[in-house]
Amino acid sequence: MRLLNHLAALLAATMLSFNCTAQPIPNAQTVAVKIYGNCGMCKKTIEKAALQKGAAKADWDNDTQTAQLTFDSTRTNADEILQRIAAAGYDSEQFRATDAAYANLHSCCQYERPAKPDAVAVPPSVPNVAPPSVPDVPPAAPKTGMVKKTAMPQPEAAAPAASPLAEVYAAYFLLKDALVASDGSLAAAHAKTLFKAVDNVKMDALAADQHKVWMKYQSKISYDAEHIKGVTDVEHQREHFVTLSDNLFAVMKTIRPEGGETYLDHCPMANGNKGANWISRDQAIKNPYFGKSMLTCGKVQETLKN
Repeated sequence: MRLLNHLAALLAATMLSFNCTAQPIPNAQTVAVKIYGNCGMCKKTIEKAALQKGAAKADWDNDTQTAQLTFDSTRTNADEILQRIAAAGYDSEQFRATDAAYANLHSCCQYERPAKPDAVAVPPSVPNVAPPSVPDVPPAAPKTGMVKKTAMPQPEAAAPAASPLAEVYAAYFLLKDALVASDGSLAAAHAKTLFKAVDNVKMDALAADQHKVWMKYQSKISYDAEHIKGVTDVEHQREHFVTLSDNLFAVMKTIRPEGGETYLDHCPMANGNKGANWISRDQAIKNPYFGKSMLTCGKVQETLKN
């Protein structure tokens, strides 16, 4: 009997929860609007900002950057909903978020914003007013004698733009060198730098194909960096370095490191004889999984040219 009572109470709670979350919206009106964003986290934030129980909801699609707003037309309207979404940091074609609200978004959610409309001041016309007269200036007399020619300054060549992941790659290579030296404390410090660099990548500096790849691997790279920075046990750090290296190299194939060649090295005896990879800027093998005990074990598997 106690079990039946417990099941009945659980069923009642479930039905109550369903009724609370699935309330129909009376006098429903639906409109499609453009709202800018990046990812699944954006979708949750946009839809949460739009939600008004029994009065308004939104369904935002990342691929089309379009939200279907459904609302009770007697209680609210699309403008009110879009103003709440803008307050959460997301621009629409009707309302622009403040710079402060946009800056508070997570780095992966900081979408490429549409340009602000430029206000052009048009001076009022002044009728029947003649322009001021300009006195005639006689032409300058031609100069005689030798004329010294001055070389025109040449424009400087623009410096190549730094890779959006330059700090991520630099921190990885320092981490790799620390593991080659079997220095757990130094490896943890460089992993901490790597973790911060991953979080600070400017999403708006990535091209569309780069953004797609980075969003696929960002959380995985961040996960391994966080584990490596949290310990000084070199063997545990090396376990996470296996997947960190594979995921980062997948990113490098699309977002190339600057300058020279980059090598994917492989040691068949690492990772419990299952084999493991690492990335290096140096063609000489320096094994981060064994350090001095087997420093040159491994070979170059793949080469990336910038």
